[in-house]
Amino acid sequence: MTIYRTREGLRHQFRDVLHFYYPDCVDTASGGYVFQLDERDGHVYDARSRHLVATARGVHNFSLGVLADGPDWCRFAAEHGLSFLSSAHWDDEYEGYDWLLEGRTPVERRRYCYGHAFVLLAAARAHQAGIPGARAALERADAVLERRFWEPDHGLYADQAAADWSSLEPYRGGNANMHACEALVAAYEATDDERYLDRAVTVADRFTREVTSATDGLLWEHYTEDWEPDRSYNEDEPRHTFRPPGYQPGHHAEWAKLLALLADYRDETWLLERARDLFDAAIELGWDDEYGGLYYTVEADGDPNVPDKYGWAHAEAIGASALLSRYDDAYAAWYDRVWAYVREHLRNPRYGNWYERASRTGDRNALDRGPAVEPGYHPLTNCWLTMRALEAEPPAFAE
Repeated sequence: MTIYRTREGLRHQFRDVLHFYYPDCVDTASGGYVFQLDERDGHVYDARSRHLVATARGVHNFSLGVLADGPDWCRFAAEHGLSFLSSAHWDDEYEGYDWLLEGRTPVERRRYCYGHAFVLLAAARAHQAGIPGARAALERADAVLERRFWEPDHGLYADQAAADWSSLEPYRGGNANMHACEALVAAYEATDDERYLDRAVTVADRFTREVTSATDGLLWEHYTEDWEPDRSYNEDEPRHTFRPPGYQPGHHAEWAKLLALLADYRDETWLLERARDLFDAAIELGWDDEYGGLYYTVEADGDPNVPDKYGWAHAEAIGASALLSRYDDAYAAWYDRVWAYVREHLRNPRYGNWYERASRTGDRNALDRGPAVEPGYHPLTNCWLTMRALEAEPPAFAE
């Protein structure tokens, strides 16, 4: 039995990640979080940048700490981050969340559905954890998403708008809709409002079943305004930070996880069927039989575009396989296999945080130094979901 088949083992990993960031991430002088910590030893390499997604993920992470009976300081850290998110990132003039700040000064004000979805996710988890002001933040983020990004004719969200909301970019993307779906599920769990669940199911159905019919059921990332696959998008930038070309096995696993979660609330057979299909596709397309781990991006035949192994993709495969193992113990074997790869190549053995990525052979790649950091959101989320699954009903891997 792997240690991560137990609540104790998962809780240990969960707390290790939280401890890596706290207390150094809390800026009590300027406000917000400092998440630009070197993944090797935790030293701060950028104390000024405040990225919307990183701030929202921090609120989410510490709120999960409260929900999981983590250290007492999780509540303070969540309150601290939510206050900054609701004030410094919020633009009163145009009523939207600014993308990037230097200290408290906006330096990039474009409006991203992706960022607003994470605000909704953060506020939902904070409300669930009883953080003051979270319900108001949830309702505000939901109102912006509904008014500015939701496109009822398509049943999906637009991607990006000008700072003054005067125009929408023609690009449409799967990633923003995936995280909007995740946030809507969290909002439902926090409020019991069926409206959020209805919208989450609509987005999941539209994207994972209807839109993907044009790509043989696989999840393409980039689309036109009419939700036709844009196969040439960023084809000359295979390592683009947010919008790389190709299929992403990690997103197939992440959608599988979301569909398995939705199946807990809606008795619709397609949800689990599609969840299995997408996880199986992630493994079939993305697993590197020679060196192990999931490729970052691949062609439709599984040939890798970028063969690097990203931590977030493996965290999502862990969460998806844990949830699916409740129905088929074959997924428990993948749960163990992915964890084994993470422990060998993607988890910092000294501090317990996760590295962003490794090369195909498992060696550490050059460090990224941008402000759009991943402050443990993926491993924390999926450890928490797996602990929750263990508490609700022992899955196949709880031997």
